[in-house]
Amino acid sequence: MIYLDNTVLITRASYPYMESHMTRTLTQAVALALLISPVARAQQGPLGDVQTVPAVDLNRYMGRWHEVARLPNRFQKACDRQTTADYELLLDGAIRVVNTCVRADASSMTAEGRARLADPKGPTSRLKVRFAPAFLSFIPMVWGNYWVLDLAPDYSVALVGDPGREYLWILSRTPQLDDATYQRVVAVAAAQGFDVAKLIKAP
Repeated sequence: MIYLDNTVLITRASYPYMESHMTRTLTQAVALALLISPVARAQQGPLGDVQTVPAVDLNRYMGRWHEVARLPNRFQKACDRQTTADYELLLDGAIRVVNTCVRADASSMTAEGRARLADPKGPTSRLKVRFAPAFLSFIPMVWGNYWVLDLAPDYSVALVGDPGREYLWILSRTPQLDDATYQRVVAVAAAQGFDVAKLIKAP
C-alpha cells in the first residue's frame, strides 16, 4: 500500500509546474482512493513466511466480494459498513477494481483502481493493485500487494493479506458468513502469524 505523504511529495517534486489548485485536486483524489483500498504494501520482515494458495482462476475470482472482517487500518477509518470490492477482468489482462463502503453518516465512498499479476511468470494468487492515478503507475511504491492466502473451492470465501502481516481481509460472496466457515478462515490466518485477535467484523 502506498502512503499518502509519499505520494504528495512525489507529485510535487515531479510536477513543480502544476498550479496549487491542481495539486490539491490530485491529492484529494488519491486520498479518497487510499481510504478503502483492499490491498497491502509489503512491510520490512521475513518475506516468504506468509504462504498463498498455489493458483487462482482469475475468471472465477471476478465479481463482487463483501468484506466480512479486516484488521484495522488507516485507509478504512471512514468506512462504517457495507464494504464491497468488485473485480472485472479487462481485455488487456488487467483487472478493474471498484471499492465501495458506507460511512457512519450513510454517505458512500467509491474508489477505482487497477490490478495485475505481481510477477507475469509467478502465481496468480499474488497480485499488485494501485489506486493512484495512471500516470504514476511507473512508480513501484504505488503498487500494493494483494495476496490470496486462502480460497474456498467454490470461490465463495477468500482470505487476503500481505507478506508483512499488517493487513488482512476476510471476503465473502455474501454479506454474511456462517460462524463455522468464519472460524476456519480465522484459524488459517492465525496459523500464518496474523494477529486475528484484532479482527474487526463487519456489522
